[in-house]
This record gives sequence, structure tokens and C-alpha cells, in this order.
Amino acid sequence: SSEVLEAIENVIQGVLQSLAQKKAPVLTVANRTDWRNIEFKDSVGLQMIPACTTKQIRSDCPQSARRFALMLKILSMIYKMVQSNTYATKRDIYYSDTQLFGSQSVVDQIINDISCMLKIPRRSLHVLSTTKGFVAGNLSYTEEDGTKVNCTSSATVFTVPSNVQGIKNLTSHAKFILIVEKDATFQRLLDDNFFNKVSPCIMITGRGIPDLNTRLLVRKLWDSFQIPIFTLMDADPHGVEIMCVYKYGSASMSFEAHHLTVPSVKWLGLLPSDLQRLNICKDALIPFTKQDENKLASIQKRPYIACQPLWKKELEIMAASKLKAEIQVLTSVSSDYLSRVYLPNKLQFGGWL
Repeated sequence: SSEVLEAIENVIQGVLQSLAQKKAPVLTVANRTDWRNIEFKDSVGLQMIPACTTKQIRSDCPQSARRFALMLKILSMIYKMVQSNTYATKRDIYYSDTQLFGSQSVVDQIINDISCMLKIPRRSLHVLSTTKGFVAGNLSYTEEDGTKVNCTSSATVFTVPSNVQGIKNLTSHAKFILIVEKDATFQRLLDDNFFNKVSPCIMITGRGIPDLNTRLLVRKLWDSFQIPIFTLMDADPHGVEIMCVYKYGSASMSFEAHHLTVPSVKWLGLLPSDLQRLNICKDALIPFTKQDENKLASIQKRPYIACQPLWKKELEIMAASKLKAEIQVLTSVSSDYLSRVYLPNKLQFGGWL
């Protein structure tokens, strides 16, 4: 905590020095979303380059003066929380003065900018993310406050803990981890008792694009157990994007890649080639929108696709057909096809990429 306080004090000292010299204070932050600032490393995923380009948030410029003020405001809130050893969610910070901040996304962006500027993970800034992910299956652990969580005993869903770094005593006999894109599919697999049928496994869903805690938990499980991690996504550009976030990370959080990415993640399904192989009726598929085409084209250009020739092939099949499918499309074969046939066969015969 003294490191965090010192880092904030240095920023404020810089502001005071500028004022003493009658100069307009400036905060310098990395350009987090610029792909030119991001390199791809097979072992880490997307990470920020050390000599990345920066942007200045000036106090004397009408376009950025408001942002400058909000950054100082949130820095002061973080400073007080670290000093008093209290925590707040990003939502708490927004609701402390909704008129001042204007929107939740403004708060989220500023907190990520501060974390990147200070080179300190968000958790150490005493800012908690709101968790939306679920975990179930063969896993038990102790939370930071001593609460024992046992996912193994029932088909109950547990919310991903809000302090993943604080959990300990992780035990599991799982043979693999299955990341499921959507809540509906996750619930369906639970109802079918999937995690006990094939072999013991841990199931996780980020319910769409995963929040920070869900990604931290996947990474922690990988570090703890070193078992295969498979993803079950819709066969569409959005599903591929979500899978890439788990595996390689995202451009905007590349400064924290070392704690968040799991490059060993495998694509289990739903593969575009599966749709052909299973003779899924064309009427059950959904035509691409312009947005889908743009998203797919952007994914195909990313540096990590070049070193994944099998993924590249699947994306080409998707691009050529201009059709997408949700996992639920498998119910057109039979109602329990996903848990009874599709997943067991894939896991047994190595149908992943």
C-alpha cells in the first residue's frame, strides 16, 4: 500500500511543480487502445510495448480539462481508500457523484487509465470489479474472509469471487475446465449434470464478454491445476472475440496481460466446420450483419491469428458462408445433443483446435 500511496503522491507532486512554475499541469497516460502499442507474444498474449505512445490530458485544454479534473478526483478517492484500507466497486465510485461523472463508462475508463499510468493492478488500488461470472463443478476453495465454498457437492452455481487473488486452498479432481460463453448454455449443461457425466470438470461462464474477476479466476485455476481449458462459444464473430479475450487478452487491458491471459485455451466448439459436418439445416443459421462482417475482418487481421492456421481456416469458412450459429442450434439435431453426444465425442476424440 505504501507503494500505491507513493505513486499517487508522485503524480500530485508533478501537478504542484507545474503550478509552481506557472505551467498548466498535464497527466500522461498510455494509448491503451492503439494496436501499434501492443505486441503479440505466444507465451503471454497481447501485451503493451515498453516504449508505447502516450497521450496528454491537459488541464488548460477545453477538450481534456474535465477529464483531468475527474482523474484527480478519482486519484484522491483511491488515496483515501488505500490509507484507510477500505474498498469500493467501480459502481460505488460512480454513484458517489453521478452528476459529476456523468456515466459509469467514464469511471471505468479513468480507473483503467490510472491503473496503467501508475503501473499498479486495479485490485491494489482498492477498486473492486463487479462480478457477473459463474462457476460450478468439481472445485472447492476458501475465500479471503474464511468462507468455504464447495461447488462439487451440488448443481449449484456460485458467483465468481470479487477478490480472486485472496482465495486459497483450491482443490479439484477436475480433468479439464470448460469456459461457456452464455449463461443459458451454462445452465443447460448444469441441468444435464454434465460436469459429472463425462469426467469431473470445472465449468465457468463470464456471461458474454468476461469481467476482470472471471478472467483472473480462469488464470488462477490454470496456474493451480495445469489442466486443459476448452471454450464453448457461438459460431459467430462475437463468440470468437470472447474466446480471444480469454486466450490472448484485450487491447485495452494489455498492460495487465501477465495476470489475465491463458494462452493454452483451446477452441472446442461450436466450430464453423461442425455446422457442415453435422449437416445443420441452413434455415437454422443466421445471416451475417454488416457489423459481423467488419468484426470478423478485424479479427482475421490480428497478429495471433497468423500463428493459428486451424483457427484461420475456421474463420475463412465462416467468412465464405456469411452465416452464424448459436450453440442452441444443436437442439435442432436433438434436445440433449450438446451434453449427450457433441461434447463427449469432442472430448474423447480430440475435436478441438
